[in-house]
Order: sequence, then C-alpha cells, then structure tokens
Amino acid sequence: MPLYKTITPASNTKVLIWKIEESYDDLRQGIELTANCKDRLSHMKSEIHQRGFLSVRHLLKAAGYVTSDLYYDAHGKPHLKDGNYISITHSFTFSGIIVSSNTNIGIDIEKQRNKISVIANKFVNYEYNFLTDEDVRKLTVVWCVKESLYKVFATEGMSFKQHTKVISFDLDEGNTIGWIFYHGIIQKYKVEFLEFDGFTCAYALEVGSLGSL
Repeated sequence: MPLYKTITPASNTKVLIWKIEESYDDLRQGIELTANCKDRLSHMKSEIHQRGFLSVRHLLKAAGYVTSDLYYDAHGKPHLKDGNYISITHSFTFSGIIVSSNTNIGIDIEKQRNKISVIANKFVNYEYNFLTDEDVRKLTVVWCVKESLYKVFATEGMSFKQHTKVISFDLDEGNTIGWIFYHGIIQKYKVEFLEFDGFTCAYALEVGSLGSL
C-alpha cells in the first residue's frame, strides 16, 4: 500500500498522500464502492483517472472511512457524514486528501510542467509583484494555493485571478498566506506546500473571516 506521506499540519487535521503505482485491478481490491461510485468509474475513459479515483477511496480507508461516508454537495464540494471537513485531489501518479474535525480546508496536487508559464496570465495578478512567467516552480505553488483556496470557498463565479491573492513566499520555507476577496467577503488562510517527485502539493486551512466590506 503506497501511502506516500502522512502530514499533521494542525491539531485534528491530517494530510494523506498516495503514490499511484498499482494497476486498476489491484486498486479495485480491498474497498467497497457505492452504486454511484461504480457508475462514475464506468464513465471515466482514462485509466489514470480511474486509478486516481480508486486511490482516493484507499486514502479514505486509511483515514478510517468507507466510501459511503463521502458525499458531494450541489457545488461539487466533498463532505463527510460525520461532519468532519475533507478536500480531495489527484494528479497523474499522486492523489491526496486532507481531513479536519475543526477547520475548513482545501488541498491540491499538480505536476510541475513548463506549460504553466503559458497560462500564468490567466490566474496570476498580484503575484507578479514577486514572480515572473519563467518561475515554473513558484507558479505551480501559486496555482496549487489558489486551487486549494477555491476548494475551501467552493463558490460559483469565483475567479483565481480576481478573487484570490497569494503572499510572497520562499520555496524552502514551505508556507505562505492566502486571501480570498469575493464580493465584499474577506477570508484569510494559512497555506503550507511541499514538492516531491516533480509534483507540488499545497493545502489551505481557514484562519478566519475579516467580515464583509
């Protein structure tokens, strides 16, 4: 069972990362899928997506849950039936979840690729104060941070470029602050990130609201 990393960023909060090395058939073993999960799986055309989907169910099991404990709301945000917060991600050969009993959270994993420089202007705004389109590793961190913020906030119409801000950071420090400014709502997040095997992972923990403008 390739549980790649386990991280405890705060009390009652845990990050689990899986390295997807098994075949589809191997991943299909040892977990019970709901009828809805089976239906979703059957409509996935890519095997890497199928394996990512199944690996997340193994991460749920590692966290003490069964597949039926997970459900999604109308915005596509995952929830756990026991009321704990959860966020989910998978990218190519890695998947991850973050679970917390007391903090709203979000997580994202992305493969580091040069093509992120081409699309940087679609999600970078304030961050151009401390990076350029050539900063592939930092751009990937910024994307992961903004994706994790989006997963926490889960509000239709939210824009990475217009409604999120990532504060300047050093790659070797592994942490930063993220902000959401959305229609008068101001929300602050503590964000931690790490790099491994050519991938970047970031996870955001809600610090609190500064209210509405």
